[in-house]
Amino acid sequence: MILTETPRRKRVSKLVTWGHWFALTNILIAIVIASVYVFTSPLPGSVLGTVYLFSNWLSHIAFLTFMGFVIFILPLCYILPNAKLVKTVSSSIAALGLALLAFDALLYNKYGLHLSLSSASLIRHEAESVMAAFGWQQWGFLLLLFLVWLSFQLIIANALWQRIERVQRYKLALPITSFFMLCFTSSHALHVWADANLYQPIVQQDDMFPLSYPATAKTLMSKYGLLDLQNYQQRKALQFSRDVERVAYPAEPVYCGIDNQRSVALLVEVTDTPMPLSPLSDFTPYASHYNIASTPGNALHSILYGLPELYHDELENQSPVMLELPATLGIPVTLYSEFPLHGASLQRYTRHWDDFLTTLTQPGGKLAVGVVNSAQMQSLLERASELPEMTLLAQIARQQDGLSASTLYSNVPLAHTLSSMEDLAPTMLSMLGCQASPSAYSTGQNLLSPKRPWRVSTRGNKVIVLTAELRIEVQSNGNYEIFDRVSGEQRSEKLDTSLLSQAIKHLSRFNQR
Repeated sequence: MILTETPRRKRVSKLVTWGHWFALTNILIAIVIASVYVFTSPLPGSVLGTVYLFSNWLSHIAFLTFMGFVIFILPLCYILPNAKLVKTVSSSIAALGLALLAFDALLYNKYGLHLSLSSASLIRHEAESVMAAFGWQQWGFLLLLFLVWLSFQLIIANALWQRIERVQRYKLALPITSFFMLCFTSSHALHVWADANLYQPIVQQDDMFPLSYPATAKTLMSKYGLLDLQNYQQRKALQFSRDVERVAYPAEPVYCGIDNQRSVALLVEVTDTPMPLSPLSDFTPYASHYNIASTPGNALHSILYGLPELYHDELENQSPVMLELPATLGIPVTLYSEFPLHGASLQRYTRHWDDFLTTLTQPGGKLAVGVVNSAQMQSLLERASELPEMTLLAQIARQQDGLSASTLYSNVPLAHTLSSMEDLAPTMLSMLGCQASPSAYSTGQNLLSPKRPWRVSTRGNKVIVLTAELRIEVQSNGNYEIFDRVSGEQRSEKLDTSLLSQAIKHLSRFNQR
């Protein structure tokens, strides 16, 4: 007995083969469309994060497209093995699916959202406003555009059908399948590791692609002793996003009065080696003053804006509240800096040294901020009697490798036990008579009446919290180290998670994502 394939079996076999190649073609098109997600998002910033990004991009989009083939097209090949019908329906489904992918990519690019029930209200609102302005020409153009796209899919479908035997001879199925399977397994394996270690360059990509649910294995790993689940939950709670998309500065409107007769000055010496300033009878030294910023430039901007270096890049075009508020209320404001200060908003306050010195020493209400070198500071101290009635003196090292305390000098009594550069802006405004809450424009606090016994700031990729006894450094993945604040020695005591959560929440108030 001779076994031969029936005509129906042959048609089904050819249709299934054609369907796989049609799916591959649309996978490549979908990958190109999905490049919008990749190239409109910030790069991960690490080699491992980049490897994950590209492997996840290729494998996830390929998986979504292939599942569309399996769910919608493959059953048709068996149920209704009619070539024209299958090609027409498949082309329509592919055109609609890729159009939805393109729409989702544009939605993600504009709003950072994907098509979902949670984004339905936003999409409806946007669609209503856009459709209200549509005329029949716009609707006709959209319909024509979709028909062109559908025609392109039909051309691909027919071209593959006519050349299916020739395409099969290339023997590409195994290497292509192997490549996508390698991308799929490697991306999920990397995410399992990254999730367990809270590795931000990978974990922060979780919401990049639509219908993305990367693999995790925390429960399984903890079961076999590979992961301390309690420690993981603690580190996850301490994570802090360093990606600042938009700064809300100030976080809320600042309303306060200013005493136009008060004369207030802040003099900051940038020096190679901070040394105790010459004894001044009118100035009281306050130890435990910290410059947490990683560079002198960041320290100077922390002083002016009252915010840590995390936010500085987004503040270049905004005026510091410490300068703008008094200037708006009629107090002369003058700024001098021997060292570069970035941002055009600072230039309108900047004066040359002679003009600054004249304004600083003349009577009358004013706010003066001077960033000086050692020789200039010494000349000012020799004229200490001519300095304003309310003056603060601080120092910044040109090169600061570690984190050590310096001394803050003031001729006004401070309720001071611990301070940072971010505290100077609220203190200066308070000296001028402004009673607005510092939390509206700064992460620091008024040293005349401090409310918190701790300080929080950032240095590079670390969040640093200072208390009376400890210095706590939290890395981007939630790992932390605890040091003695005075001696700098590492300590092994239990972390106060409530304090850390409170500090990170306080630090995040100006970050609008």
